[in-house]
Amino acid sequence: MERRVVMAAGDGRPDGGRTAVRHGRTAVRRGWVAAGRCQLLSLAAFAVTAAGGLVVGALLLLPVGLGRALLPPAATALRRLSDRHRSWTARWTGTPISPPEPLGGDAARDGRRRAARILGDEGFWHDLGWAWLEPWTGGLLVALPLALIHYGLFGALVQPFVWPLLGDGNWYAFVPVESTATMLAALVLGLGFVAAGVRLAPTALDWHARWSRRVLSAPYRTELERRIEHLTDTRADALDTQAAELRRIERDLHDGAQARLVALGLTLDRATLLLDTDPRAARALLDDVRATSSRALQDLRDLVHGIHPPVLADRGLGDAVRSLALDSFLDVHVEAHLPDRLPAPVESAAYFAVGELLANAGKHSGAREVRIRLEHTGPALRITVGDDGRGGADPARGSGLHGIRRRLSAFDGALALDSPPGGPTTATLEIPCASSSPKTSSCSGTG
Repeated sequence: MERRVVMAAGDGRPDGGRTAVRHGRTAVRRGWVAAGRCQLLSLAAFAVTAAGGLVVGALLLLPVGLGRALLPPAATALRRLSDRHRSWTARWTGTPISPPEPLGGDAARDGRRRAARILGDEGFWHDLGWAWLEPWTGGLLVALPLALIHYGLFGALVQPFVWPLLGDGNWYAFVPVESTATMLAALVLGLGFVAAGVRLAPTALDWHARWSRRVLSAPYRTELERRIEHLTDTRADALDTQAAELRRIERDLHDGAQARLVALGLTLDRATLLLDTDPRAARALLDDVRATSSRALQDLRDLVHGIHPPVLADRGLGDAVRSLALDSFLDVHVEAHLPDRLPAPVESAAYFAVGELLANAGKHSGAREVRIRLEHTGPALRITVGDDGRGGADPARGSGLHGIRRRLSAFDGALALDSPPGGPTTATLEIPCASSSPKTSSCSGTG
């Protein structure tokens, strides 16, 4: 099967025009999907307002006792809404929002103690503040593209049919619709409003995600406790991984190069004894010595390659991934946007993670084509590996995917896997890092 390493769109290749058209269609489709999600968020704002009002009503009724019975279900309903918005934000924009601890209080406790635990929960007050701010702030963010789209659709789909019935004084934006010509002008203007709204919708969704992350994230103390726990776990994992790697290197040296070198020494002793009495046998033994030394050298090279591939050290992550692509029997497309070298530990972790994902695609997914995209945007390295296989990958059942997550967790990195049954599979890796030195790869940003 043909193996290719292709360059990014717009690089002068014959298929650059078709790629640009495909990207344009993808952008339009993404805009409409974002507009639909903005519409869903605007409708959900009514439910958020209702839940927030119910919680406030329960708080006002606490002095008379009725609020103790109303507060737990009202707070639970509000938490469900906030969790739903956290899930939407993470799934739609890739912006994770850390949830607070579960609400205090359970069914086994009496109403007074349950209400007291909820009132002492800092996450509950975060949810309540979000419930009152979301319709005014988050709702306005998503309302802007929706207003453009709705007003544009009116001008393009309704105005052409109703303008004769509206008589004089009928204006669409700044266009007086009084004739067929002005109606056509209003139609074109309406299409422009729709296009502007569709184009603005993904940006508005990203702004809403940033806003939601600011107000819906877990309290600072909870984040700090989780951070300490995470660092403790990753430190233990890093130490375990390092110990396992040292044991592997020791085993490979003992069973490979060391054994061959011992055999080489014994053969040299035998050749020395036979050199005067049987030169022909000594020459044959020396030939064996040459072959054994070559195999020992190859063992050492393989061992070093498993620790840190030379191409990774010399050429950087982009060319190292291209080397993996050329060694794979799959049709692999690599697109790299890495203008600078990254820290060596980050490059190593990313290289072995991509290698594991390529191996999984070849062994388990039945894929024929794999697309790899590497880019360094802002403070993070982002790698996307997608294949056209059968899907159904589950990190809980695969030791390879679990190993990737453990390797990335040492850098506060993350692995997001989208692998529905029937495919395709897309794995997204993010590693926080900064560029460290000028790039030495053979491709300047794309490849």
